Amino acid sequence: MGKMAVAWGPMATLATEPGEDAFRKLFRFYRQSRPGTADLGGVIDFSAAQAALGTGPGAHKVVRSQLSVSSVSDHNAHRAGLRPVSKWQAYGLEDYPGYQWHWVKQCLKLYSQKPNVCNLDKHMTKEETQDLWEQSKEFLRYKEMNKRRPRSLLEKLRWVTLGYHYNWDSKKYSADHYTPFPSDLAFLSEQVAAACGFQGFRAEAGILNYYRLDSTLGIHVDKSELDHSKPLLSFSFGQSAIFLLGGLKRDETPTAMFMHSGDIMVMSGFSRLLNHAVPKVLPSSNGKSLPCCLETPPPAVVPRDSVVECCSAEDWQVCASYLKTARVNVTVRQVLATDQDFPLEPKEESKRDITTEDSCHLEDKNSQVKRARLNPDS
Repeated sequence: MGKMAVAWGPMATLATEPGEDAFRKLFRFYRQSRPGTADLGGVIDFSAAQAALGTGPGAHKVVRSQLSVSSVSDHNAHRAGLRPVSKWQAYGLEDYPGYQWHWVKQCLKLYSQKPNVCNLDKHMTKEETQDLWEQSKEFLRYKEMNKRRPRSLLEKLRWVTLGYHYNWDSKKYSADHYTPFPSDLAFLSEQVAAACGFQGFRAEAGILNYYRLDSTLGIHVDKSELDHSKPLLSFSFGQSAIFLLGGLKRDETPTAMFMHSGDIMVMSGFSRLLNHAVPKVLPSSNGKSLPCCLETPPPAVVPRDSVVECCSAEDWQVCASYLKTARVNVTVRQVLATDQDFPLEPKEESKRDITTEDSCHLEDKNSQVKRARLNPDS
């Protein structure tokens, strides 16, 4: 506890703004934080040995979580690019009742393609956003050689929706705006959910957020799904970030924790409807390198029945170039309970613009307004 008091010392000097709640104050503190300083001393690091040993910042909140090891065979875990469940380290917060390269490539090369929906659709035609990977790969492959080049389309990408496409305006899903959910990501999600005790989980909707180093994710609650008994799964890739998990109300001070590349967060039970946000993406120490877990080149061969596909050296060069200054987060949700249908909505509801920005979108420092402006030219 002594370390916690010292680590939180700098935040005590941050004056509360008029009408500011506890969550917003801590969000602002971490958004302004300086990597490599005591500012980050209060952030829980689940990858550090302190988490397992019960020491370090916030350790009094960290508890080991039991997994349902028998629910996922080693074979199915391997097919999804995961280690055997028996080797996972799972943690929870007491106060709240593999193959990364494949998933990175899928997020950049496959999931960004039509018919999936993205932020660029508001500013560009379908033809212009037909294949962001093909239009961007040469820019990214030679990014270091030409630093004055304009940003590629992939670097302007901020979000993509999968399956039931979330309507940012009405904050709802609907039956008439659906495209097939990627089978490999569904399989991965089902294995993770089963290991955490949620057998029968169905991956029905996904939101992919593409962070630049100056991006933040505003304070919000994911409550638009019609079945809150199922977990929300979150997969992180690339640069690390600070994740804030608060309470049911925003005047409850949130807990700060690191999200590193390869981390999986499962929000279930009481935590399923808690406020959360990302106030800071943390660049690598020199600002130009990949996380250690991504430095090893992808293998040339994968198991025959694996959902994970080989990644060519050329494709990985593009992915690695992108991730040196970016973070990708994938959240997967089950929208409907078993045998549940969407409620009938007035016709005008379905006509709203699905690409309208919302406060839980990514915001960059150079945004001209407080609310995220997903202008592809920013």
